[in-house]
Amino acid sequence: MIYRTLFGVPRRRFGAPFSDLEGMRRQMERFINAFGDGPLAREGAGVFPAINITEDADSYYISAELPGVKSADLDINATANQLTLSGERKISEEAAGARYHRREREAGRFSRAVALSGDIDPDNVKARLVDGVLTVTIPKAEKARPRQVAIQ
Repeated sequence: MIYRTLFGVPRRRFGAPFSDLEGMRRQMERFINAFGDGPLAREGAGVFPAINITEDADSYYISAELPGVKSADLDINATANQLTLSGERKISEEAAGARYHRREREAGRFSRAVALSGDIDPDNVKARLVDGVLTVTIPKAEKARPRQVAIQ
């Protein structure tokens, strides 16, 4: 799977050098799983939350995947050219004594800071959380918006 993620093709096409890497990955996974419920087993597989950032002439738009996170557990702070999304993801614990085979869902505090390429209007930022997807609309500051220049 890691080869498909990194290179977009199955690993069997690469041969021996990459099979060695696959063996190392399996050994690391066994090592981490040996800790069971310890801190290494709780590390996430990636950055949370996953986000997309787009823009048009008037605004930036950030969409973030936040399944299971309630709006009361989120904080959004906007400054001149940065938006910070922080909060807490709460996940109910499994049965006592459960032994994990794989643990990818993580709980706890998170924070993502997004630097934007131009100044924004922090007083008019709007956010909506619908079906686990947070959509933030961030208007550009008036001076950051493109203007048509007349040619004389």
